[in-house]
Amino acid sequence: ERLKQFHVIAKPLKSETHISDRLWFCDWLKDWTEEDFLHLAPSDELFVWAIPRPNHQNDRIWAKSVDDIEEDEHYREMVRNQACIGIFVMFTAKKSHWVIKDKGESWTGQYFLDIILTEHVFSFLKNEENVIDPDEVIFVHDKAPRMRAYPMQHLLQNNNIKFWSNDI
Repeated sequence: ERLKQFHVIAKPLKSETHISDRLWFCDWLKDWTEEDFLHLAPSDELFVWAIPRPNHQNDRIWAKSVDDIEEDEHYREMVRNQACIGIFVMFTAKKSHWVIKDKGESWTGQYFLDIILTEHVFSFLKNEENVIDPDEVIFVHDKAPRMRAYPMQHLLQNNNIKFWSNDI
C-alpha cells in the first residue's frame, strides 16, 4: 500500500479578476524605463502569529493510514484570538520602512488612515533621505478594498501622494 497525504489544501485558482489585474498592470508598465521603477514605493501588510495557523501547505502528513499517525499529530492546537503581530512594510530604492501595529488595534480602514498613512507613510515619502524624488514617488498598495475606497484615495491626493491606480 502506498503512502497517502492527509490534510491537503487545494491551490487557489486564478480568477478572471486576477488575470485582468495582471494584464492591466503589465499594460501600465509597458512604456516604463529603468529610472521610472526607482520611484515606486511598494507596500503590504503581514502578520506573524505566536502559534502557526492551521491549514497551511506545509501541514501535510504522509502515512499509509490514519492509524499510523501519532496522536499528537492528529489535531493541531486551536487557539481562540491567538496573538499576532501586524506589520506594515514599505520600501523604496533608498530605504525600507515598517510599522508594527499597536497591541489591541485591528487593521481597520480608519486605523490605516489615521496611523499608518497619516503618521508614517506621508512623512516617509516626502523625505528626500528616503526617496529619490518626493515629487515623483508612486505609492504602490496591495489593492485591498480599503485602498480602493474614495476616502483613502482622496486623502492620498490631498497630501500630494501619487499612487498606483489613482483614477478617481
